[in-house]
Amino acid sequence: MRDRDPNGQPGMPSPQGSGLLDLNLLRTFLAVYRVGAFTAGARVLGLSQPTVTTQIRSLESQLGRELFERLSRGVAPTPFADELAARVMEPLDALGPVSGGALFGGSDAEPVHLAGPAEYLTHCVMPTLAPLVDKGVRLRIAFGLTDDLLDGLRAGRHDLVVATLRPRGRALASVPLADEEFVLVAAPSWAERIASPLATEGPAALHGVPLVSYAEDLPIVRRYWRHVFGRRLTCRPSVTVPDLRAVKDAVVGGAGFSVLPRYLCAADLASGTLTLLNDPDDPPINTGFLVQRPGSSTNPHVALVRDHLLRTAHDA
Repeated sequence: MRDRDPNGQPGMPSPQGSGLLDLNLLRTFLAVYRVGAFTAGARVLGLSQPTVTTQIRSLESQLGRELFERLSRGVAPTPFADELAARVMEPLDALGPVSGGALFGGSDAEPVHLAGPAEYLTHCVMPTLAPLVDKGVRLRIAFGLTDDLLDGLRAGRHDLVVATLRPRGRALASVPLADEEFVLVAAPSWAERIASPLATEGPAALHGVPLVSYAEDLPIVRRYWRHVFGRRLTCRPSVTVPDLRAVKDAVVGGAGFSVLPRYLCAADLASGTLTLLNDPDDPPINTGFLVQRPGSSTNPHVALVRDHLLRTAHDA
């Protein structure tokens, strides 16, 4: 029988016996609920998988309800688990910095695992991190593609991810971090040959000019063509290299043209080693998001890094 609140609505069942629920059991429950597996939950918490299993069984015994359906891969929450998570998620996350770790600046806090696109982290994030390191924050940096990094975030391998798109669903909390503008560029030697035809003929003037891209399917270049020229890109890349920094260096060297984030080539545009081929009034913009692993607030340095990244991105 469910308890009823003062308004007569069904409430959560009380735990069997008179004792209060152990906060550690609730934290373990929430970790498993968020990542969908006992093994991944154990990794998030720094516990062994048998310990997590024992704690979940203990909580289920106290509540008198099953919390998870065991699947061939991972677990699925029961409706009761959904209700329990909705009730305990916010207060447990709020208690995390107080009860789960060292104070800000303390040397005992775990390293903060930060991941994102190699180019953005290298160019825009790494140069800003020195003040945090000076405060005793330890950092572990990883590079990768957004979908893979978000999977790693859910599995507990990362605390914070800089994502090139907003995560779907409500399980991962995200906030806009920064906008990146895309620009059409080439070396001056190519620009001298195609700037005038491009102004009169449009993108057709680029037919026959080598295209350099970081991927065979040309995601950035195709987006630029649709947004700026209002047409479908039909050319194929002459050079592909899976690193935008290498793409930029190839274009600087005269390999052809490309579309790059402005932050990556601003210095080259200022020095004249790259030339802007087109300057539309409405350039394509992509918003990056800072995504935090559920439950990572138990490490106070995660919040320190998160707030620092948001502040420095907005000040840039």
